[in-house]
Amino acid sequence: MLQEMIFAGFGGQGVLSMGTLLAYAAMKEGKEVSWMPSYGPEMRGGTANCMVNISDEPISSPIVSEYDVAVVLNQPSLKKFESRVKKDGILIWESTHIKEPPTRKDITVIPLPAVEKATNDLKNVKVMNMLLLGALVKLKNTVKKESLMIALKDTLPRRHHHLIPLNEQAINLGMSLV
Repeated sequence: MLQEMIFAGFGGQGVLSMGTLLAYAAMKEGKEVSWMPSYGPEMRGGTANCMVNISDEPISSPIVSEYDVAVVLNQPSLKKFESRVKKDGILIWESTHIKEPPTRKDITVIPLPAVEKATNDLKNVKVMNMLLLGALVKLKNTVKKESLMIALKDTLPRRHHHLIPLNEQAINLGMSLV
């Protein structure tokens, strides 16, 4: 089954990392994957997004115009991608900082206060992206949690491996919130 997703926000929020981690976990499970980033030269603070497609069969094109799932971390990304979620699709949005919520009624809309939860419950705002990813994985069963953990170890630079338990806590928290 083909799943077409987009992760979008400001550079530095971990948008590309979420997509990379999910794509790598799917590859570990033997699935077909495409991952396509898009960001400006300013990256940190500028807008960034990545498209991730996961399928049991070959993927014809990494570029799609509508998504089964959108995970958005800022207001500009919500404005840009809300209309591009397929009917009956899922929109997961970071509700701590996005002040104008989505308005569509033909999709499942999941507000997640990831910044607030990461800051208050885990004492590290940098793992808020992992909360959102955990929620996505729980909702869509895209990959197994175990595959995410293997992918995290394989994709995170060795000097940051001490953060793996914190990232796992964030993924678990995100899964528990949906």
